Amino acid sequence: MAEVSCLADSWPKSTMPNRKLLRGLLVTIALSLAGTFAYFRHKSSDPLAIRNEMLARLPASAHAVVFLDLASLRSSPFLAQLFAWAPRPAPDEDYAQFVQATGFNYERDLDRVALAVSRAPSGAIFLVIADGRFDRMKIEAYARRAGKSESRNGATIFSMAPSGTSQALFFTFLRGDRMAWTNDPSAVALFPQPDANAPEWRERYVRLAGTPVFAVIRQDSGMASALPQQTPEGFRSPQLAALLAQLQWISIGGKPDGNLLRVVAEGECESETTMRQLGDILSGILVLVQGGLNGADMRKKLDPQLREEYLALVQSAEVQKVDRGSTKSVRVVFDVTPKLLQAAKVAGPPEGTPTPVRRPPSR
Repeated sequence: MAEVSCLADSWPKSTMPNRKLLRGLLVTIALSLAGTFAYFRHKSSDPLAIRNEMLARLPASAHAVVFLDLASLRSSPFLAQLFAWAPRPAPDEDYAQFVQATGFNYERDLDRVALAVSRAPSGAIFLVIADGRFDRMKIEAYARRAGKSESRNGATIFSMAPSGTSQALFFTFLRGDRMAWTNDPSAVALFPQPDANAPEWRERYVRLAGTPVFAVIRQDSGMASALPQQTPEGFRSPQLAALLAQLQWISIGGKPDGNLLRVVAEGECESETTMRQLGDILSGILVLVQGGLNGADMRKKLDPQLREEYLALVQSAEVQKVDRGSTKSVRVVFDVTPKLLQAAKVAGPPEGTPTPVRRPPSR
């Protein structure tokens, strides 16, 4: 406050009656600036605000978006169980060199990832926004040795081609703890572009607030026609495929609840008739699956522990209908437990699964 008093005392004598007003005004400005700084400092550490910043940089022209909050999941018992269950493939040579040169390890240093995938005539274009603890100097030095750099739009863009490929990857630092990666040769994806479709994505993101891992898919005719091809042949249903093809949005979210993962899958479109039919079919499928798991044939084929966990999964599932006015949704909620993961790992592939043919190495 000494500086405020000195400034007020130096004011011309002709305005002496206004010295108290000036002093009060300067104090108000100083307090406002301090409050604004404190607000933005608090806001920048808010997980929801950080998530929204990352998602806002993704292109609204994307067909699919995936978000993963590892910083939140690390405190979950389920994540520890998942890491213990998941196989640990040996890191490839490029990643091993990157870790050695930069000290970065994704299991320890990566906090959040937002991924957008778009389709283009040349193939899929992806954009990754990653938050974490990065040693920027080491990473940039490694990128200059392994690739090249250029300046564009006031940012330094690095490009590297993984060994054995001709397609380069491009990345830039958005700030010290945030990076952006893309395979777009023009690198345009690294810079956000205004898009009229952005509010549609934001609406879905708001619904998933508090969900540390989720995927949102904006469906089109090409994706709808591909869905039946991904379904196991014995479970294909033309009626179900036709209903799924009418969905405009599909979202899948997972949220740890103690030592289990609660999964919510939702399909959305404007037709109430479609949603009613889809809800009835999904409810019927759950009944049929439960009956099949209790059948004598399945009891013989499946490992007993795995069958029990599958049965618990189906029994935990619930089909819900949601009416948002302009759109209707069908939601399926179910729980994935560590016991299910462990039972599936111990049981291995079901009987009749073909063994992949190993080709001899080329000489």
